[in-house]
Amino acid sequence: MQSLINSYRPMFSLRYTPLIHKLIFQYRPHFPPSHQFSSSQIQNSNEINLTNYKDWLSPNEIIKIFQNLKDPNSALIVLIQISKRKDYKPNEAIYSTVVKNLATAKNFDAIETLLEKIKNERKCRLSDEFFYNVIKIYGNLAGRINKVIDTLFDMPNYKCWPSVKTFNFVLNLLVNTKQFDVVGEVYIRGRELGVEIDACCLNIIVKGLCRCGEIDAAYKVFDEFPKQNCQPNVRTFSTIMHALCEHGRVDEALSLLERMEKEEVEPDAIVFNTLISGLRKQKRADEGIEILKKVMLKGCDPNPGTYQEVLYTFLDAKRFMEAKDFMAVMFDKRMNPSFESYKLIIHGLCDGKFLGDLDWVLKQMVRHGFVPRMGMWRKILGCLFPDGDCCTTCSYDEILAD
Repeated sequence: MQSLINSYRPMFSLRYTPLIHKLIFQYRPHFPPSHQFSSSQIQNSNEINLTNYKDWLSPNEIIKIFQNLKDPNSALIVLIQISKRKDYKPNEAIYSTVVKNLATAKNFDAIETLLEKIKNERKCRLSDEFFYNVIKIYGNLAGRINKVIDTLFDMPNYKCWPSVKTFNFVLNLLVNTKQFDVVGEVYIRGRELGVEIDACCLNIIVKGLCRCGEIDAAYKVFDEFPKQNCQPNVRTFSTIMHALCEHGRVDEALSLLERMEKEEVEPDAIVFNTLISGLRKQKRADEGIEILKKVMLKGCDPNPGTYQEVLYTFLDAKRFMEAKDFMAVMFDKRMNPSFESYKLIIHGLCDGKFLGDLDWVLKQMVRHGFVPRMGMWRKILGCLFPDGDCCTTCSYDEILAD
C-alpha cells in the first residue's frame, strides 16, 4: 500500500499548537440558595456566580443551566465559574453540552480552549463519540481541516483511541475537500492510533485516488483488500468504473463487470447506470441498451436514473421513434422523463415530421407537469406551418438553450 500512498504528496504538518486565550471574569453577588434558575438569571454569564452557591448542584442541573443559556457564546465562561465549586464533578454529558453551545455560537476558538482545559485537568475520560462530534464540528461547520487532523491524533492524550468510524470520517472529509496530499499520510499514521482498516476505509482511498486522476493506483488497491482481511464490494467497483468512464476507458470498466461476476459481487443500479452513461458518451447506443437487458435478467431493479440514461442513449443516437416508445415504458413504470428529454425528442420528431407522435409526446409532457417554452412552441409551429416565415428560424441550439 506504501507505493499507492506515494502518489499523494504529503505536505501537511500534524503538529498541535494550542491556542492561548485570556479570559477575564467579573463576579457579582451570588444568588440566594435555590435550585431554580430563571431564564433572565442565566441569560448573561456575568449574572451567574455559582462559586459560593451552598446547595448541592447535580450534573443534570448543570446541563440544564447550559441548555437554558440565551447566549450560547458564554458557555465556556459559565463552565469555568461552575468548575470552581467543590461539588462540581465534570462528565462527558456536561462537556458535550458546552461544545454544542459553542458550536451554535460558532466560537470554535473556545472549543479549542475547552479541549485544552479538559486535557490539563484530567478529571474526566471522554469517549470516541465525543471526539467524533467535535471533529464533525471542525470539519463540517468550521471548515478547519487542520484542527480535524490535530484532534484525531491528539485523542490518545485524552486516553481515548479513535474508532474506525471516526478515522474513516476524517479520511472521507479529506477526500471530499480535495486534500489529496494529506490523505496518504493520515492513512499511514492510522497505525499509530490502532485503527483496524476495513473495506470502507479502503474504498475512501480508492475514491481519493480516482478523484485526483490516479486510476491505475486505485486499481492496485484491489491487492490491498485481502491483506487487510477485507473484500472489495460493489462500491469499490462502481467508484473505479465511474472514473474509467469519465476518462473514456469504457472497455476497462466493462471488464470490471466481468470481474465482479467472478468474485460474486452483485452489481447494483449505480454500476449499470455508470456503464450505460459511459457507453452513451462513446455513441455505443446498442451496447448500452444491452446493459439494460442484462440488468433485468440479473434481477437487479433499475432505478429512474437507469431508464433516463437509456432514454438519452436513444436521443443521442437520433432514434426518436424508439425514444418515444421507451418513454411509454417509463410511464408504465411510473417514471417521468426529464424536461431535457422532452425538448430533445420534440425537436427530433419535428425534424422528422412525425406529427402524430409529436402530438402524443406534447400531451404527455403537459400531463406530467412540464410546460413547453417559447422556443419549443416556435419549433412545433414551424413543423405544422413550414411555409411560415417566423417559425422556421428556430435552430437546434436555440431550442436547447430555451
